[in-house]
Amino acid sequence: MNVNLAPWRSPLARNLHLHRSQPESRYFQLATTSPTGYPANRTVVFRGFREGTDDLQIVSDRRSAKIQHIQANPYGEICWYFPKTREQFRFFGEIFVITADTDPPQYQDLRGKVWQSISDSARQQFTWAQPASPRPDDLEFSVDTADPVMPSANFCLLLFSPSKCDRLELRGNPQTRQIYIKQGWQWQVQNVYP
Repeated sequence: MNVNLAPWRSPLARNLHLHRSQPESRYFQLATTSPTGYPANRTVVFRGFREGTDDLQIVSDRRSAKIQHIQANPYGEICWYFPKTREQFRFFGEIFVITADTDPPQYQDLRGKVWQSISDSARQQFTWAQPASPRPDDLEFSVDTADPVMPSANFCLLLFSPSKCDRLELRGNPQTRQIYIKQGWQWQVQNVYP
């Protein structure tokens, strides 16, 4: 277990606490690169940190385009903005995909734990039809019930492992900006101009 957590964790935790009454504060944008080299950006939900690490947890459908993007290029960026404090966190890092086939077994334990922590309606989405496939004219569609204990085969857990964090405090004049860069197991902090 890593007890040397990143120095950006404290300001991020403070922002999450200050915005706890706003569920949308747990949403951030995740950018990846398609296999053809085009950028792709989407909003995802923060599912906490992997215990004892700085890895951000995100869930996804195995059939979604983002999984193909990550398999072709495992690097991505996160942009997370908190309106009350006017702080932005931009992370660069590597994304690891945990599917039903991923070894070793502790990854399956982690995948199962996150599956059990999400809501029934979130689990239900993994029983829907193929993402981005044509939808019938009839807006009603039938879905299977999701098992609350055993993860769906379509359920993936993404671990975003940051190697850089760019924290910008937009409040104040001048604004404050810090760059955190991971070197080996240590984080270096630089105060820079906005």
